[in-house]
Amino acid sequence: MDYMKEFRDIIEKFAIEGNVQSIEPYGEGHINQTLLVTTDKKRYIMQRMNRNVFPDPDGLMKNIYGVTEYLYEKGIETLHFVPTIDGETYLRGRHNFRVCDFIENTITYQKVTDKKIFKNAGEAFGEFQNSLAGFDASGLTEVIKRFHDTPNRFEKFKSALEADICGRAKDCVSETEFIISHSDTYDVVTEGLADGTIPLRVTHNDTKLNNILMDAETGKARAVIDLDTIMPGSMLFDFGDAIRFGASTAAEDEQDLSKVHFDIELFKAYAEGFCAAVKNSITPREAELLPYGAYLMTIECGMRFLTDYLEGDTYFATKYAEHNLVRARTQIKLAGEMESQFGAMGKIIKQILA
Repeated sequence: MDYMKEFRDIIEKFAIEGNVQSIEPYGEGHINQTLLVTTDKKRYIMQRMNRNVFPDPDGLMKNIYGVTEYLYEKGIETLHFVPTIDGETYLRGRHNFRVCDFIENTITYQKVTDKKIFKNAGEAFGEFQNSLAGFDASGLTEVIKRFHDTPNRFEKFKSALEADICGRAKDCVSETEFIISHSDTYDVVTEGLADGTIPLRVTHNDTKLNNILMDAETGKARAVIDLDTIMPGSMLFDFGDAIRFGASTAAEDEQDLSKVHFDIELFKAYAEGFCAAVKNSITPREAELLPYGAYLMTIECGMRFLTDYLEGDTYFATKYAEHNLVRARTQIKLAGEMESQFGAMGKIIKQILA
């Protein structure tokens, strides 16, 4: 594909600096099409936003602009989006495009390779939370409705199990029993947000390691990126999902469950970075529930994988027939191990915050 021919007219509708020299694919994302634009002045990232995943681009960009401008005013490095030449936040049309400055001299990590990197990640997402503690999250758009409403996820799971449209329920009896037997553990955060005992905060909702730009020389975090899933929620979601992803000893779709374990030392490393950053803004109730947040996000993810398996793999991309079932099994095993170590995890949090 001739990307210059295809996209030059698009990029020139934005208030960029310099003359366009090249346009080429960039990154490994699967949701939005991402391009690197180089001018004779600087570099930019241009993205075609996925309307199927995010049907409300106005609300999405309102969230992003609100949060990034708030961070910028506090002197915190963040993504800087370039308006169109007409002053709009993005280019509307059959395809929606947006442009931001390229943050130079940074790298990303695709997976946790040592505790230091994971601690730095915890610090980065903790700083993100702490810096936005004063932001009124109630004004944010819920770009994916009821994304971390775990009781609602459980109801959808039960419906899929009852319908069993693919005849797969017989293949996941023990997994089903685990999820049903833990049904009384799913509503703590939703109820806490409803009654105010858990603060409503800005949440990133995709706290994977590769969503942090690290300084190429120092290895320290520079900026949190991939802000499409910013929504109102609980810091427990962001902390928990990072632990779900990063404190496992195996890949999310590891078929050999003997290799899948919850690594409490990695939990400690991330918690040290995260808790040090939020020490002045976290509430006692949030601190108490951080271990539970890790468990909740893990079992919720397992529930979603199993629901998709029962429904015929209509949401998550799969490479073979039992892929979602394998994913569900890893998450359920992790959730069980986390549950058994709540005491040790809680002790770690208390020591860090003391």
